[in-house]
This record gives sequence, C-alpha cells and structure tokens, in this order.
Amino acid sequence: MGLMRPSQRLPAGLLAAALAVAGCSSGSDPKAAAPTISASATPTTASTSPSPTESASDSPTTTAPEVPHEVSLQALMAKQYDGRGLRVGRVLARAATYTRHFVTYKSGKLTISGILNVPRGKGPFPALVLAHGYIDPAIYTNGRGMMREQDWLARRGYVVLHVDYRNHAQSDDDPNADRRLRLGYTEDVINAVLAIKKSPLPWLDGERVGLVGRSLGGGVLYNVLVAQPGLVDAAVAFAPVSSDAVDNFDRWIRGDAQRRALAQRIIREYGSPEQNPEFWRNASARPFFDRVTEPVLIHHGTADDTCPPRWSQQTLAAFKAAGADARLVWYDGEQHAFGPQWPLSMRRTVAFFKEHLRA
Repeated sequence: MGLMRPSQRLPAGLLAAALAVAGCSSGSDPKAAAPTISASATPTTASTSPSPTESASDSPTTTAPEVPHEVSLQALMAKQYDGRGLRVGRVLARAATYTRHFVTYKSGKLTISGILNVPRGKGPFPALVLAHGYIDPAIYTNGRGMMREQDWLARRGYVVLHVDYRNHAQSDDDPNADRRLRLGYTEDVINAVLAIKKSPLPWLDGERVGLVGRSLGGGVLYNVLVAQPGLVDAAVAFAPVSSDAVDNFDRWIRGDAQRRALAQRIIREYGSPEQNPEFWRNASARPFFDRVTEPVLIHHGTADDTCPPRWSQQTLAAFKAAGADARLVWYDGEQHAFGPQWPLSMRRTVAFFKEHLRA
C-alpha cells in the first residue's frame, strides 16, 4: 500500500529501538502525491540464542538458549498465551442495532474486564478487539475510551471487544505493570483475541478478527503484531505513539516531573537509554517489524501535538524497510482526538476491514 502525506513536508528518518512505555488518551482527503519511502537501514531481529561453541577437543557442544529479559519483545514472542474464558455478563445498554455487555476473560492468571458490543441478528459476525489510549487507571471506568469507535463499528456489523487492560476498571491488579513498561497490556490484548477465537458463542466468528488501537493502544497494537504474527487478520492504528520506546519514555516518563520517581526506578533497574541502548531496543516493536504478516493502516492528523506526526512517518518507513504491508493516511489539520474528519477515518477503517476480514 502507498503513503498519503500532508501538504507540509514532515521530517523523515528511521530511529533505532523501542516500545510504547506510556501514551496519550483518547479527514479531509489528502491531495498530495504519494512519495517513495526509503530507509537508510533495514531493522533486524536480535537473536535470542547464541551459536554453538567448539571445545578444545573439537567435540561439538551447545550452550543453553539465552533466556530473554522479562521486559522485552523477545519475551513476548516466547511467551505461551492461553487467553480463554470469555464470559458475557450483564447487559449495560441496548441500541437499535446492537447490545452492550459487560465481559471478562482470562489473561494468564489475571481476569480482565471489558465491554462487548454485539450486533443484532443471527451472525456469525467478524470481531474487532479495541486497545484504548492512556487514561489514568485511578479514574478509568469499564469500557471508557474509544466510545465513538465502539458504537460506529458495532452498527456496521462487527462484534466489538474493548479491553480494559490490567489495573483498569474491574480487571485484576498487576503491581509490576509500570515497572515492566506496561508490556502486560500487550499480553491482555493477545489473550483477548485468543478468548474470542476459543469462544463457542454461535454469533461470534473467531476466524475473522481485526485489531484497532488508539494512541497508547497503537503502541500495544504494534507489539501484538510483532509478538504474535498471524494472530489477527488486519490492524488499524489511530494517532499512535512512537514505535520507539525511547521517544515515549522521554516524552511521558522522563519528561514529566510528576513521574520522576517512576523514571528513576526504571533507570535504576534497566539503565537509561544512553546507558543501556540494547535494553531499550529490545523493549520495542520497531526493530522486529520484519515479523509482521498482517496489513496495517495508520491514521494520523498533521496537527497532532500529543503524538507527533513524525513518529508515524518514521514507523511507516520502518514497516516499509522490513517489507511489511503498511499504509499511512494523513488528515490535514486534525489534532490527536480527531474532529471533523473522524467519520472519514472510520469509513476508511470499515472499508479496510471489509477487504481483509473476508470469510
């Protein structure tokens, strides 16, 4: 797929390393011609297993595979997931075309809450899992975030599972979530998809599943695609955070005076990006985009002052350099939350999923 770019020229380039440490909460049709994206280097996947070594007697010996750091994309790749137990609970609301339910499912040892919008009719309906942007867990409530998207997509015939994440709403607590750079959110979304696929509900088509992420949830989306290629059929990111963890750490953790204690704790444990660049590289999706097998659509406003537009341009360049099927659509003048051009972005999203979530 090609690139649609804004009228003003954005800075290009390819950063090294990283993941969405923290994030942001949750067009007119661009006219400019699509330029060719090129990258100075192709991201490569770090090996997690050393090569066999030879002994002095020339007898071949092998070393045990290196265990990936618990806070890394390699750890997410190696992890065994068992998402299951999707339980459809009480009715929260009824609309003309769908019913809204409280739901829970299992993510490892944790129970994760969320909402499920179920279209009226017999089905089976394709499913979309939604990963929301940053909202302070202290004020977050069940299903909060991406409310417009939840409604729009359910009205167009998709079962919508909006994930609350651990430490949010009625989900179980994980006291180490922040220390582990919130990679647990990625586990919760992976397990949400698996819970859908394993569900026996007759109106739910577990063979057609897509992923939508906004802001911080866009970073979660990138992690899912890298950690579990082939898990979903297609993915759409709205105003996503950087695919470079250093960008996100610098902007929302190290650069935020109110999070100074958290920044210091993270640096004490893992080293700063300057001290330990390998850790920060491995805590990111971007260097591993060559694992991505699904088509990706990215929406970004040119006036976004929360997640800078250059981040998505750099992410697209990395996808292209890795040979991934990715497209970036710009929305002139749109800010982070999207305003007048949001319906256009949703029409494009539905068209994208209709193309890629075919029976």
